[in-house]
Amino acid sequence: MRRAGAQEQRARAQRIPARALCQAPDGRRGRSHRPHALTSRLPPPSTWLPGSLPDDNLVLHDWPLPVGGPIRGQVLLVHGLGEHAGNYTELADQLNHWGFSVRGYDQYGHGDSSGQRGDVPDEDRLMRDLATVIDDTRAVMDDRLPLILLGQGMGALVAARLVSRKLRRVEGLVMSSPALSVCSRIAQAPLLRAMALVAAHWPIESRAIAEDMTHDLQAIEAWRKDRLRHECLTARLAHFIVKHGEEVLARAPRWKLPTLLLYAGRDQLVFSEGSERFARLAPADVVQAHHFPMHFHALLHELDRQPVYEALRQWLCARYPAIMLNQAPPYP
Repeated sequence: MRRAGAQEQRARAQRIPARALCQAPDGRRGRSHRPHALTSRLPPPSTWLPGSLPDDNLVLHDWPLPVGGPIRGQVLLVHGLGEHAGNYTELADQLNHWGFSVRGYDQYGHGDSSGQRGDVPDEDRLMRDLATVIDDTRAVMDDRLPLILLGQGMGALVAARLVSRKLRRVEGLVMSSPALSVCSRIAQAPLLRAMALVAAHWPIESRAIAEDMTHDLQAIEAWRKDRLRHECLTARLAHFIVKHGEEVLARAPRWKLPTLLLYAGRDQLVFSEGSERFARLAPADVVQAHHFPMHFHALLHELDRQPVYEALRQWLCARYPAIMLNQAPPYP
């Protein structure tokens, strides 16, 4: 097992089986993976839970806080289409500075995780994976700490869908440019629903070019050189985005989880009308919305991202006070 060298990024990558949802966390089917997501020494950089096929794994990235200091909670990052968790190191550093431990993972078909790029075997796969990661994270968290989901684009949709169906307990949700209403070049693809049934793996042109994501030229150049990023999208995944964006909007009037909604006015990938509709339908005392009229889709990577970060900081720190933990959870 290779250990990360000093020159590698601070986030440590691990692997867990994508089908670990049914595995008991107490290790009855073998020694369970306990990554110490909150306050502990770093775990091995690569680990496989037993009881799953080695070619069906999710890669985790952890940015833990030092032992013994104040902590506000655990943030779980859910990246967007074509991205991977490693793209969010700057955000993770900011969250650490504000008192939050951070975990991210590469979704199925993205980054270093298993799966065909931009595809899913069924429409529930991404949500099952998120549930798996939540379970794995909960297994090592102190019960006094909140778990907050933070999703970007498609990742925000996956997180919102899990929340709307109440599949797992979480204490907060942040949606950045959620894919609640996608642009016409995806939503109006000819016979999209039929294609998802009879030609599920057929590629659809997403046109998610870097210049439409951010005004930050350095970020654009870095993304072009990033071998783990892609612009792939199949009929089944496109249908998932279109179908379940409407499902989340339909459940907005009954929304109960504290939620921060961040959306851009010049988004070329998703319609801002979807976020506006969600904010209008959801209870005002539950959902707080911030509109950035001149920003592109990748709000957290925008050239002028400081107002976005500040809105995020204020919302998180106002709701989740810092506490001191007596000791770190046990490390097997």
